[in-house]
This record gives sequence, structure tokens and C-alpha cells, in this order.
Amino acid sequence: MSTLFRFAGAVRRHAGVETWFSADDPLRQLVQGWFERLRASGEDVREVLHDGHPTACVDDAAFAYVDAFAAHAGIGFYEGASLPDPAGLLEGAGKRMRHVKLRWGQPIDESALAELIAAAHADMRRRVDSGE
Repeated sequence: MSTLFRFAGAVRRHAGVETWFSADDPLRQLVQGWFERLRASGEDVREVLHDGHPTACVDDAAFAYVDAFAAHAGIGFYEGASLPDPAGLLEGAGKRMRHVKLRWGQPIDESALAELIAAAHADMRRRVDSGE
């Protein structure tokens, strides 16, 4: 039995994701570029709108999402607890998931976040290929 969070409806470009980003919300605009990085992680990346937020998948297995809240935006990683994080960007204490908070006016280590995205994609690709 798979332990991965899978979405049979994941597609190359999801209309609901496009609609989510079209809203006049500066925090959504803040994470839009990061979602583009998620999309660009590989030819195997698919997406879906899950629980109201854009979610990136390797094939149909979710590896990351973005969301916008009242005071911050976030990038979440479904298997974030197992990712290397030498810059200490990841927050959370759950069994698997971790997230990075983005706030206006607070700098983010863009290189470290890009490395987390690449690591999350590679990790999920390995998990999918191994049949988890």
C-alpha cells in the first residue's frame, strides 16, 4: 500500500491553479514565482488544486504546495521532514510535512529554498520509482 499522497486528477496545467493565481492578492503573487519553480522541476510535474491551494505532483504524487494566508504565504513540502535543510528554512513538527513561511519585507534565502524545491522533487521521484 502506498504511503504517498496521490491525486488521480493531476494534470500538466490545472485551470483551478491558474484561477487561484489570478486573484488580486499580493501574497498569492509572492508565491507565484515559487510555484513556477515547482512546475519547472521536471517534465514529470503535474498539478492540482487541493483544499484550495496549488499543489505540485511528481506524476500523481504530491510533493509541494503553496498557499497565502492573512499575514504570510507558505510553501509546503509533503515529505519535508526527510529533506536536507542546512539553512534551517523548514518549520513544523509533523511526522512528514514541513513548510517555509514567506513574509513581506523579510528576506528569504532564495538559493536554499530553490535547493529545497529540487530536493523535494528528486525525493518524490525516487519514492514514486521505488513504488512507495
